Amino acid sequence: MVRRVGCLLGLAVLVLGALGTAFVWLVLSAVGVVGSAPFGRIIAGFGLLIGLAAFALAIMVLRRVASRASRLVDAAHRIEAGDYSARVPVRGPSELRSLARAFNAMSSRLESDEAHRRSVIADVAHELRTPITIIRGQAEGIVDGIYPADAEQVGPILAATETLEVLVEDLRTLALAESGSLRLEREPVDVAVLVNETLDAFRATAAGAGVALVEAVAPETPAIDGDPARLRSALNNLLANALRYTARGGAVTVAAAPAAPGMMRVSVHDDGDGIPPDLLPRVFDRFVKDPSSHGSGLGLAIVRDIVEAHGGTVSAQSAPGQGTTIALTLPAVNHR
Repeated sequence: MVRRVGCLLGLAVLVLGALGTAFVWLVLSAVGVVGSAPFGRIIAGFGLLIGLAAFALAIMVLRRVASRASRLVDAAHRIEAGDYSARVPVRGPSELRSLARAFNAMSSRLESDEAHRRSVIADVAHELRTPITIIRGQAEGIVDGIYPADAEQVGPILAATETLEVLVEDLRTLALAESGSLRLEREPVDVAVLVNETLDAFRATAAGAGVALVEAVAPETPAIDGDPARLRSALNNLLANALRYTARGGAVTVAAAPAAPGMMRVSVHDDGDGIPPDLLPRVFDRFVKDPSSHGSGLGLAIVRDIVEAHGGTVSAQSAPGQGTTIALTLPAVNHR
């Protein structure tokens, strides 16, 4: 490496020396100090003019490149100060254009992430406000003697506390998924057992709401390669949503069957009103929910994160008045 650097420096010195000598000779020849024929003086003059023009052009190009590089530096300082709206024009040589495009893409991503972070904080604060207000109001009423300390008045406090517990656990799951720390205890999961256990946990709620629960697991269905607790949590979220939007006399069906080679498809279908078309493309985003919903808007986002952590995919199909189907595609055993 040292030899190569030395050779390059020596070559640069030789080239600069030769160019300097040629420049001096051209100047002296053009003014007649060095003896030469008139034609030679003309050639030397033209050569001198061309050299000066080339030098001026090089200075202009260098100034433009330096100006564009300076804009990149200024924009980087703005990013460092927290101004993620900084952008730079995509101009100049190809390398500088590529650098400008990469910089703009980076700043756009940072701006989007910052907007998302602020939105999540605002949404979390909004979701926490309601149960905290209920707890404080009921507790103050009991302490001040306005309400008696009986089960009727303590009940709302317990319900709000449960809401807070669910919200905190949902936020914890989302944080783990976002950081890539969502751990899975994989094992073969019997699909029929998973579906029936989940349905059994909701039968009392469904009976009270007048909604039928239907199990449709295909025979000889292969096991899922997954974490049974996480998968049960995902199905719980889907069933809770389906029951919430299914009217009395309706039905919720949980089906399972082999999908693509090495994959299993588990779906939850309800015959409710369906998801509004404007919400359907964003239904798996955090805190996205129908204005009439009393949930946190995190359930389907958690389902998506759990399924993707297993190496699967999730999709939603819905039409107004025709119900909704949420389908999970998960890896079968020995097909991780």
